[in-house]
Amino acid sequence: MAHHKSALKRIRQSKKRRLYNRLNKKLAKDAIKAVKKARSYEEGLELLRKAYSVLDRIAARGIVHKNNASNKKSKLSLFLNKLKAQAPVAQ
Repeated sequence: MAHHKSALKRIRQSKKRRLYNRLNKKLAKDAIKAVKKARSYEEGLELLRKAYSVLDRIAARGIVHKNNASNKKSKLSLFLNKLKAQAPVAQ
């Protein structure tokens, strides 16, 4: 165990930050999974907006790199476009 005051403080800070980062990453993973479970384009579009919001937020806070968030957003939009293409055309 650390003996210096500054080292003890660093341990406390690291623990807080670790929990904060884990929570936010979990929120992002859940939002991504929700989009991928969408059965219709309309449902997926609503969930995609929420996922974009979560990904932008964690990128702005520095929890993930902005390019990482951007890549995830891109993959989700590709998924949704495929879902739209598979949908039967109403006439």
